Amino acid sequence: MSSTTPNPPPPVYQPALAWFALIGGAWVFVLVTLGAFTTTIGAGMAFGDWPLSNGSVNPHGWLEDIAMFAEHSHRLSGTMMGLITIVLAVWLARKESRRWVRRLGWAALAIVVVQGVLGGTRVLFDAIHVPGFEMTLGQMLRIPHGVLAQLYICVLIIIATALSRSWIEHSRPVTLALRHSGVLCVVLLLLQLTVAATMRHNFAGLAIPTFPYSTTEGQLLPAHWDYRVGLNFAHRLMAVVLSIALLWFALKLWTDRGASLLMRCGASVMISMLALQILLGAHIIWQMREVHVTTGHVVVGALLLAVTFWLTCLAHRDAIEDAPEAR
Repeated sequence: MSSTTPNPPPPVYQPALAWFALIGGAWVFVLVTLGAFTTTIGAGMAFGDWPLSNGSVNPHGWLEDIAMFAEHSHRLSGTMMGLITIVLAVWLARKESRRWVRRLGWAALAIVVVQGVLGGTRVLFDAIHVPGFEMTLGQMLRIPHGVLAQLYICVLIIIATALSRSWIEHSRPVTLALRHSGVLCVVLLLLQLTVAATMRHNFAGLAIPTFPYSTTEGQLLPAHWDYRVGLNFAHRLMAVVLSIALLWFALKLWTDRGASLLMRCGASVMISMLALQILLGAHIIWQMREVHVTTGHVVVGALLLAVTFWLTCLAHRDAIEDAPEAR
């Protein structure tokens, strides 16, 4: 007598779990904002020890000193993010019927652990010099720390989306072209944010000090080239490519018959964020990296990725849920 593996029960909307995942998805932007502010004002080494700050969880004077406040707040928000992720992963493992969602919970937990280690070793290895490089080993670790944060955002977004009532109860019969355009935009955004993190931590944000042109004479190409100028110009060039791709994705969303009203509204939000991001990027140059503008540029970039990835997830909803290996 042959045995067959019973089909898992269909997903059921669980309000408490869904709202908790949504809170986690929102809290990550508190963490990103504090991290961006800390980096912008150069406060990453406000404390020379880790995991404590000056040997304490409540270091003296951290509420009065802006650098100490920025760094310690970032550490505290990271601890809170870790606790949220632990609860979410365990909750999913115990209550979620879909295997792929449970696996994403453990993936989120693994990422947040790696992020904590990267953040800590960035402090502990700050004085270790690497031959042939201007940055120390600790300073180099800021780049993967920033890049991995974007992947972590994506994991939290898809978990929260998959737990929502809209995802569970409604199909999304959109075209394959719409799905492909969304994937392309997400890949381009991750690439752009990687370039941005590398540029930011190599202090290349003003390597080309004029905008929209690359020289005061109105030339599109820089007058001279070095590593920092190349990073800055690559960031600008990627912004042009990405703008075209996002506009194309939005057009697909607005015209696809299978796209819901929510997806069409999301496309409008995505394009609005794109416009704001371009404006903030220009003002970084015009205002010589003013702290609030620069921090806002980082945060809006992360939000743009989140919205684009969310829309791409919605477009792939039927393909994900219908895949037998996902159960």
